[in-house]
Amino acid sequence: MSDPDVVRFFDTTLRDGEQAPGIALTKDEKVEIAEQLARLQVDILEAGFAISSDGEFDAVREIATSVKGPVIASLARVVPGDIERAAEALKGADRSRIHVFISTSQIHMEDMLRMSHRQVLDGIGEGVKLAAGYTDDVEFSAQDATRTELDFLLECFDVAVKAGATTINVPDTVGYATPAEFGELVRIVRDRTSEHVTISTHCHNDLGLAVANSLAGVEHGARQVEVAVNGIGERAGNCSLEEMAMILRTRREALGVGHGLNLKEIVRTSRLVSALTGYSVQPNKAVVGASAFAHESGIHQHGVLANRATYEIMDPVEIGLEGNQIVLGKHSGRHAFADALDKVGISIDDDHMHRAFARFKELADRKIQITDQDLAAIVSEEVGSGKEDLLVLESLASGGGTHLAPTATVRLRRGDEVIEESAMGDGMIDAACGAIQRAAGVEATLITFNVSSVTGGSDALGDVVVQLEIDGRRVTGRGVATDVVEASARAYLAAINRAASVAEPDSARAIETPAEAARNEVTP
Repeated sequence: MSDPDVVRFFDTTLRDGEQAPGIALTKDEKVEIAEQLARLQVDILEAGFAISSDGEFDAVREIATSVKGPVIASLARVVPGDIERAAEALKGADRSRIHVFISTSQIHMEDMLRMSHRQVLDGIGEGVKLAAGYTDDVEFSAQDATRTELDFLLECFDVAVKAGATTINVPDTVGYATPAEFGELVRIVRDRTSEHVTISTHCHNDLGLAVANSLAGVEHGARQVEVAVNGIGERAGNCSLEEMAMILRTRREALGVGHGLNLKEIVRTSRLVSALTGYSVQPNKAVVGASAFAHESGIHQHGVLANRATYEIMDPVEIGLEGNQIVLGKHSGRHAFADALDKVGISIDDDHMHRAFARFKELADRKIQITDQDLAAIVSEEVGSGKEDLLVLESLASGGGTHLAPTATVRLRRGDEVIEESAMGDGMIDAACGAIQRAAGVEATLITFNVSSVTGGSDALGDVVVQLEIDGRRVTGRGVATDVVEASARAYLAAINRAASVAEPDSARAIETPAEAARNEVTP
């Protein structure tokens, strides 16, 4: 049995988080995030849904083999093929968990699964027993638990525990519950379940209550919380890792429980996930938002200057907001660059190191000082672009004015071939993206466009994230440059490259076998 005074963090950023619309991480990006989650010291890391595609299987296997520290988990429906595929992907892990699930609510059983109560119970027993044959760490989730008839839900959990489940998860799959309801449900499950079994929460944010419900679960006996960095996930997202972590840290005395996360890595993890997924963090986001520790009111400023604790209940230094500690310039060499990356916890292979260093030198000629945040942005862009881009931006020229139509000319390289195209647009960014689209020979629709500065100052790097729809598929691209037009062009081209290189469907959306498609409509 785990320590009753410690709440374990089950991170599902790479599984449920990646199911958010428009997110499609490459294997390299998944591994990079997994390595950062290991530095954050999450207890369990759900690497993906191994059965959903070959690419997803490969990512889970790579994480299981290379990432040390957390328990590595893979999701599986309570069907043999899923469980066997998950077990195969997890073979290389030091510690592994198979996370099996099935829907238990009446609406899901009738309209999605087309299964009877007896069939669901049999599926749970057989599936959990099979998973327990591969690992002694098996989690069972009753999908849509908060809309499931209580007696049947408890029967499902009883069957799972008898079959070998060591963790029972109570998902609020559609974000329906209120904290009082959810807390009481967890209390009942805790009271009815053997003490050696951990009770877990998995709360969605459809009504903005994911964190509140998860906290209510902890207050009533749950000792595992399922979370995602920045709260990303299906629809309105999941319980936010950083918010839950700081609630338990800040109110530990009142709650009587703690956790083992390395809080210094929270900000770095948040920024990495935001950069690689293309999901920006709103300024007023709790804990990691740009305004989370900002004070504009004169009264607040006076209080904080006198004593930080007057208006800040958390220490920003504790979560990794220590300012820019590393400053590099155009005279810095490869060794200094590699050392700087190591000090901020970034590890990349030789190929990406070569590309990132080349980009660093290019930007250093235009930006006097490169900070640790700049470094993270540069590396994230290069890692996210893949090892062999199909199209490479050779040059960009743009111009326009109040009475002059904005135009742009780009030169792209595809292998030994150089392609040059020009376009006009509503602005220079629009023109640059139009020229890239013509040169690439694709039809793309811009869905979202976000631009931000990596650091402050007039020479700050522009960080642009775009989401495009190409051939009915949404893809995300990121570009970093001192000029926002160039950054936009790089982001646009990165999205086009991703669309061309990613041949497989998104994780957790790829299963369409006739007999089982209904079971994959929603995940916990």
